[in-house]
Amino acid sequence: MSGDGAIGRRALIQAAAGVAAAPALLANTSAATQRKPAPGGFLWGAAISAHQSEGNNTNSDAWLAENIRPTLFKERSGDACDSYHRYDEDFALAETLGLNCYRLGIEWARIEPSEGHFSNAELDHYARVLTACRKRGLAPVVTLSHFTVPLWFAKRGGFEASDAPQLFARYCRTVAERLGGLMHLVTTFNEANIGLLVALFPQSEAGAALQREAQAALVAATGAPKFSRLAFADPAATTPIMQQAHRLAYAAIKAARPELPVGITLTTQDIQSAGAPSLVADYERRLYGDWIDVARSHADFFGVQCYTRLRFDEHGMVAPPEGAELTLSGYEFYPQALANTIRWAHRTIGKPIYVTESGVAVADDARRIAFNDRALDGVRECLDEGISVHSYIYWSLLDNFEWTSGYAVPFGLAAVDRQSFKRTPRPSAFHFAAIARANLI
Repeated sequence: MSGDGAIGRRALIQAAAGVAAAPALLANTSAATQRKPAPGGFLWGAAISAHQSEGNNTNSDAWLAENIRPTLFKERSGDACDSYHRYDEDFALAETLGLNCYRLGIEWARIEPSEGHFSNAELDHYARVLTACRKRGLAPVVTLSHFTVPLWFAKRGGFEASDAPQLFARYCRTVAERLGGLMHLVTTFNEANIGLLVALFPQSEAGAALQREAQAALVAATGAPKFSRLAFADPAATTPIMQQAHRLAYAAIKAARPELPVGITLTTQDIQSAGAPSLVADYERRLYGDWIDVARSHADFFGVQCYTRLRFDEHGMVAPPEGAELTLSGYEFYPQALANTIRWAHRTIGKPIYVTESGVAVADDARRIAFNDRALDGVRECLDEGISVHSYIYWSLLDNFEWTSGYAVPFGLAAVDRQSFKRTPRPSAFHFAAIARANLI
């Protein structure tokens, strides 16, 4: 599909004009005089996931959860950004912004719509997607499971079922055999410890009741008493099974594509103590658990995905400090968290580090620019300290479906019209383009 579609020829011309103004934009950044050339092969990119952008992912557990009542979701994903059809428009935008990589998802629910049946048509579709990505000069960084699973998999217990690791590894092997040669990097799970993060957040009685009611509705709709959705399942049950799933998938991908780097991403929020110093180590154990050992033994690289800091006292998570700036996601505007989590990953895991997600949802795009600048300052500080950091991938290229929050939380470098799907780059997109094209960090 032509890049002149939903973005529009005029928007692309404007984007090119914005990139041409790169020196002026770069000169206006607060840390421009401190920036240095990025390391060789550094990846500048933007990210998106399959379910959040493609639309109409009807064979997934998330689609059912969005459409039943009661539901935890404020709205349905519906057509999303229609990136299933408009993927090359997304790549064209990323290319115009001077990026050299793109993080995207492969949707398991499309590739294996029923247990044991792999769709050649969908595998061919994703081959076209990855080929188009490469033709735009973008190295594909691929995620094989970004929170969603096939409906049939959720109905049989998801990652609470004892044979889930074998089923996941079979899917990963199939994808690696057919598509691995088109990938630059691949990760198994997006934020594999998401259940452990959710467990750290306090939940109101009303929220807990709604979650129980939504789960009961899913069970009633499917007749599957063990219907299991990853983010809402008991992490004590899912974590060891997911860890084995990652280990088996790592081996399966390597057997098919020994040369393909296989990594893992975790949600790596900056843990800080509002009480005794020992609370940091305690809550880091709660957030990461044995995933640290899995990342050390079964990953070629580690993906840092950081958005803010989380503060804890002896009673649990505490609110942001009085007067702190909050994002539209409800958490604290705290871009310096990224550097802290990179340092944590370096000393704890010791693998090559890729920033696979860093971003912010704000109404004022100038604050997105400020967030990116400060986050990149932190990456530069880590590089100066001798830490091996290989990418900065912003979440996200587009305003997309932000799970239970729906479409009201804009992370995108570009806005998306919900009716026409037109992509409109924001000033923050051109600002980021200036930095990426200059290759300065």
